[in-house]
Amino acid sequence: MLNKTKNFCDINPVCYEISFRKEVLKRHVHDLLGSEKFAKTIENEKLPNVVFSYSSNQIKRGKGIDIRLQENKIVNIQLACKKINGMIIHPGEVFSFWKTVGEAKKKKGYKDGRVIKGDKLVPGTGGGLCNLGNTINLLVLHSPLEIVELHKHSDALAPDHGKRVPFSSGTCVSYNYIDYRFKNNTDQDVQLLVWCEDGKLYGELRSEREFPNNYDIVEEDHHFEKTDDKYYRVSKIYRTVTDKNTDDLLDKQLIWDNHSMVMFDYDLIPKEQIRV
Repeated sequence: MLNKTKNFCDINPVCYEISFRKEVLKRHVHDLLGSEKFAKTIENEKLPNVVFSYSSNQIKRGKGIDIRLQENKIVNIQLACKKINGMIIHPGEVFSFWKTVGEAKKKKGYKDGRVIKGDKLVPGTGGGLCNLGNTINLLVLHSPLEIVELHKHSDALAPDHGKRVPFSSGTCVSYNYIDYRFKNNTDQDVQLLVWCEDGKLYGELRSEREFPNNYDIVEEDHHFEKTDDKYYRVSKIYRTVTDKNTDDLLDKQLIWDNHSMVMFDYDLIPKEQIRV
């Protein structure tokens, strides 16, 4: 008799694989029967206008962080970047992370990095690709492009170093049904550039012409709270839209009512940021 307290996928590894493959097949069928046109064009020549750029350190260091998994993450991200770098998204097309990257398998060179399973960080093949998905999400958030699929996980995976960057992590991707997708609903081509260099992950979103508005990410009421025996990062994250010529605020939209479980050593939480 099945243990009713467990999901089918949690019974044993075989059940997990069956559940996983079922979800993968469902996504393939959905895309096959759908009407979306997915971006496929790669161009080495860069479009002239930089919409937004972002970079971050790839190696995270600190108590409890396995440096081997961090180094493996760099390998994984480099492999995925090669599939994405230079991608042109024509008007009306949709960019899909997994349709572009493909499944992260060991036979393709992917290694064990950190993945989130339940409420724990554990080793898993292709771990670290969420970092790349999040970088792309930050680029898109600073543009008029439309996010059509976004999944979130905790953005408190490691302590903040330096100035807090809202939504600097938190985007979840897992092959292939937990995807990151955006649509080019503008009247011009846009281009994604992502690459690794000197221990950093770089991303650029480019376009043919300048867009008329500025897009920014603003975080309010950032702090940590304790519930039972666990700490959570709490904040409200907004995207603002302003006119480039007049600086008039055109829109302010809540994009994340953040309540993320802290997944690093609690001793590293800044005491002045803990709210009782």
